[in-house]
Amino acid sequence: MTEFLKSAVDFIWGLPLLVFIFTANIILVWHSRFLPLKGLKHAIQTLLTSRNSYSKSEGQLSQFQSFCNAIAATVGLGNISGVAIAISVGGPGALFWMWVAALFGMNTKFFECTIAQFYRGHDYKGEIQGGAMYVIEKAMPKGLRPLAYMFAICGMVGTLGLFQINQLAQYGNTNYGVAEWITGIIIMLITAIILMGGLKSIAKFCSITVPVMSVLYFLSVAVILLINIEKAPEVFRLIFSEALNPSSAFGGITGYGFLHILSTGMKRATFSNEAGIGTAPMAHSNSRTDEPISEGYVAMLGPLLDTIIVCSLTAFTILVTFPNGAPQGISGIDLTTQAFTTHLGEWGRHFLAITITLFALSTIIGMANYGSKCWNYLFKGRWGFTDKMFLVFYSGSILLGALLPLMNVINIMDIAFALMTVPNIIATVYLAKRVKQELEIYNRKNKL
Repeated sequence: MTEFLKSAVDFIWGLPLLVFIFTANIILVWHSRFLPLKGLKHAIQTLLTSRNSYSKSEGQLSQFQSFCNAIAATVGLGNISGVAIAISVGGPGALFWMWVAALFGMNTKFFECTIAQFYRGHDYKGEIQGGAMYVIEKAMPKGLRPLAYMFAICGMVGTLGLFQINQLAQYGNTNYGVAEWITGIIIMLITAIILMGGLKSIAKFCSITVPVMSVLYFLSVAVILLINIEKAPEVFRLIFSEALNPSSAFGGITGYGFLHILSTGMKRATFSNEAGIGTAPMAHSNSRTDEPISEGYVAMLGPLLDTIIVCSLTAFTILVTFPNGAPQGISGIDLTTQAFTTHLGEWGRHFLAITITLFALSTIIGMANYGSKCWNYLFKGRWGFTDKMFLVFYSGSILLGALLPLMNVINIMDIAFALMTVPNIIATVYLAKRVKQELEIYNRKNKL
């Protein structure tokens, strides 16, 4: 199974998909002329004022709550463990390509989340929903309708919290001797309790945990980086030099080469910030706003916070600790843990434990919101496949994720994300022209 999944990932994430994603991003940049990136100040102002704003538009959440839900689902162990995997597999150069992917991702997320606001639908319970499946159903030729089901089916797998619980369980076992299945059961029960409260319960949980976990992680990493500030120039040199000319120390002469580094960076950036995959639009489409373009502005802050800031902090921490490459046989959460304990001792280990628990839980809960939307789009409450059945399905997958081998989990998620990306990107590019027209009107109106 491990070899099959690895071969499938290598095939799916080959040159054709990389060219497809790159071409789509270029088209979207051409449509926007990087206008969304010039509106960062406006995006931040919109996000901060949305906490107290009110709109008569349909939707269950404020823009701030939707943003927190989206960030909770994206800022997770992919930013701590996934970055470590990227560096151990692709070297420091992978981080450079994660940055490039994130910059394009900001633009892509602006488009996909704006489009999701334009073409919202209702689920079988009558609640407003959005996402690639509704966009394809409402705005694209009927012959492409199977793409909506393709997205929803793959989304059922891609939105599972397999990676988060796997790395949390591994951390608990390695550092505290807690069996993986025990961690799996505990998180499974906590998740089930929160999900019973519905979307508003999820939003409330995410609105509290996202700011707390972000501040905790920023503080701990800031201490490590300040201790090693003299190493900063060498770290930046490694990142840029290894991006285009990977050395033997990081796998360059052992058969990886440039394409491997590029692919690794793209996969891990996609895994981390989810731009182009189509998950975030499902959260942002719940927003109450009269201006779909403003939702796009808010959404584009996701890759900035997730990849360019949080992932970079993790990468810098690892690289100042292991400038000559990751120790043999150490990867994932264990590599990040070793970096923390090297500089902060046992206190760093316990501090990281608190942080990653919040990261893992928030992502698992945030992803559950996405999974339920795919579930309800596919089954529409028929044949007994109701919200209660989804709760059983999603909670049960948490225990499975705690027990599966790490690389199997990563490969499963990479395959699901790639297959979600294809229909979502096709829909986004197809409808980009309307977003461009609305963007120009919105910017003139707001003097941007």
